[in-house]
Amino acid sequence: MTGKKPITPRGYERLTSELARLWHEERPRIVQEVSDAAALGDRSENAEYIYGKKKLREIDRRIGYLTNLIERLEVIDPKSNASKKVKFGATVVVEDEDGGRRTYQIVGEDEVDAKEGRISMRSPMGKALIGRQVGDDVTVKRPASELDLLVIELRYE
Repeated sequence: MTGKKPITPRGYERLTSELARLWHEERPRIVQEVSDAAALGDRSENAEYIYGKKKLREIDRRIGYLTNLIERLEVIDPKSNASKKVKFGATVVVEDEDGGRRTYQIVGEDEVDAKEGRISMRSPMGKALIGRQVGDDVTVKRPASELDLLVIELRYE
């Protein structure tokens, strides 16, 4: 790692798409709405104008945040990072004590999505899985209890 924050190509695409959408679609639309509202006259009591300016500030903050974040990212293709051990970008299938199976992909902090099984490499689960390989028992320390898992599959896609 070069000191930059790691991200998968999919996560990078999601962030750059959001930035492009905000910059090229949302912001021009809101600017036009503010301009139209301003043309109506008294701005001090014009709800559309006030709301539009607030929305524009929110969009500009998000654009600034995404621009800064994207500059600090390093795109790492999971396929180029393939190993017999769990590393960044790995997709890991684990089995719990009851035989339940779950699939996780180890990703950077800026692309976490629990619903899709994309977990941060810095999360308790991510930290427990990093460096493991198929057949390894893993204990995840959680605030309420520990969770014992078995790594049953590892792939880089």
